[in-house]
Amino acid sequence: MWEHEYMSETALASEAIWTVLRDLDNWARWDTSMEVVELLGAFEVGSKVSMTPIGQEPIVSEITGIRENEYYADRTEFGGVVLDFSHTLERLADGGTRVVHRLEITGPEADTLGAELGPAITEDFPEAMAALLRRLPACEPGPVNDRGPRTR
Repeated sequence: MWEHEYMSETALASEAIWTVLRDLDNWARWDTSMEVVELLGAFEVGSKVSMTPIGQEPIVSEITGIRENEYYADRTEFGGVVLDFSHTLERLADGGTRVVHRLEITGPEADTLGAELGPAITEDFPEAMAALLRRLPACEPGPVNDRGPRTR
């Protein structure tokens, strides 16, 4: 298994961030690694999402978790690995939010491919996180405390 998470804290409320996260059709406006993202069906667990990484062919992921204003997760399977991505919004005591973007790579080839794929996939997490927070209309995100990556 290979795992990596990147987290930031912002003065924004989780509900404001959730409005951007749940709008999958517009993810390419802030997700710096995506050319096109399209929700194929309803925004619910089990629905598919077509994602086209910049310069690559489309891949299809499945939504595996949704908790309103708190959590979104999807899974992509290919080449002997399973990529589980998640975004967790944790409310802070001061009204702000800790945003955690996580990738976990499992499967028969995870030990070999994880160390190769993982860093390439997660290298843009800081830029994507900053762009996500800037995406909120008419909101000043306030100070952002980047906690940085944790990789195992």
